[in-house]
Amino acid sequence: MISPAKPLAAVLALAVSAAFVGCAPEEDEPLAMDDAPPALADDHEGHDHGAHPTEGLHGGGLIELGDEEYHGELVHDDAAGAVTIYILDAHVEAAVPIDAAEVTVMVVHDGNRESFKLAADPDAGDPEGKSSRFVSSNAELAEHLDHEGETAKLMVKIDGRSYSGDIAHDHDHDGEGHEGHDH
Repeated sequence: MISPAKPLAAVLALAVSAAFVGCAPEEDEPLAMDDAPPALADDHEGHDHGAHPTEGLHGGGLIELGDEEYHGELVHDDAAGAVTIYILDAHVEAAVPIDAAEVTVMVVHDGNRESFKLAADPDAGDPEGKSSRFVSSNAELAEHLDHEGETAKLMVKIDGRSYSGDIAHDHDHDGEGHEGHDH
């Protein structure tokens, strides 16, 4: 004996299947890329797809702070024996003066941690009580930043929030990179 529910279920299944098939287009030609709607076409000429800058405003290496909320820029002046850190905005387009007397660079070498303070530069031209440029003439810091086996991290507080970022070994020396330096 056939249950009345089975024929009804078969009819419903057939109706649902027909609804999904829908009407086929009259022409079965594939859509050519030239025919793509303008929103889907990708013209790479004339605009930037969010490329990240590779160096800072002063030719130094960049240090990402937070989720690229800010950047630090490391400039290593071998002749003067100085290390300078600049605090820059998210897009590496402008200096950001912060309310800090110093920033810290933590270096790990031979399994030991050592911290170095870079003092705010009063001659940076920033508003009173703020600085976007921090300087150290500590020869030991400069030397540690030159050794490939050592790691370094910038630590800074901006608007009450602590940030830290890894300092890459391939930072610039006077804007010249590492070419010609003995390590």
